[in-house]
Amino acid sequence: MLSPDLFEPAFMAVKNGFLLTLVITVASFCLGQILALPLALGLTSERHPLRLAASTYTFFVRGSPLLVQLFIIYYGLGQIEAIRDSFLWPILRSPVYCAILAIALNSAAYSAELLAGAIRQLPSGQWEAGKALGIGYGVLLVKIVLPQAYRAILPAIGNELVLVMKGSTLASAVTVMEVTGATRVFVARSYAPFETFLIAGTIYLVLGAVFGRIFRFIETRTAIPGR
Repeated sequence: MLSPDLFEPAFMAVKNGFLLTLVITVASFCLGQILALPLALGLTSERHPLRLAASTYTFFVRGSPLLVQLFIIYYGLGQIEAIRDSFLWPILRSPVYCAILAIALNSAAYSAELLAGAIRQLPSGQWEAGKALGIGYGVLLVKIVLPQAYRAILPAIGNELVLVMKGSTLASAVTVMEVTGATRVFVARSYAPFETFLIAGTIYLVLGAVFGRIFRFIETRTAIPGR
């Protein structure tokens, strides 16, 4: 039976995980976008080994569940003695860092395919004209190609941020007490799943709406006049 008296304590319990959810979401998204760029360049490269390596990575990451990837990073890598003895171990033994890394690697694969598709859609004449003018590959990429590609996929990148936020809910599977983790703990104590998950869902809904507004603002500011 619905109990209005439980909403306030449920909210107080769930809100403690809000900041951690925000940190995981933003950190995973930013790291994923950083990794997506070299992957996208690999996917569109004329060199077969680079293209094969990038496409193999995106194939396996996009074809397997994020939860499985999280378990492999958190539980699996710790079984490798070389990793436990390396400088990476202080990071990989933390469930929060493992969650950020897993979600970022997953997001990078999807974002790379988006960016690679946008790069392929650009007229090939732009590359040829740049080369004819003696413009270097790096300058051509940064000044001409990437701005157009990112502008084209900006709405999709905004959707990817929301998907990363939803993916952060899986962090609770490795003991991270973000919003979903805090919700599950409170439900186990209070036996009030409806009230608690309703509040958690509302928090995710509001956060997703805020992210959507931010990206719509960016789209407006970067839109080409007259289009």
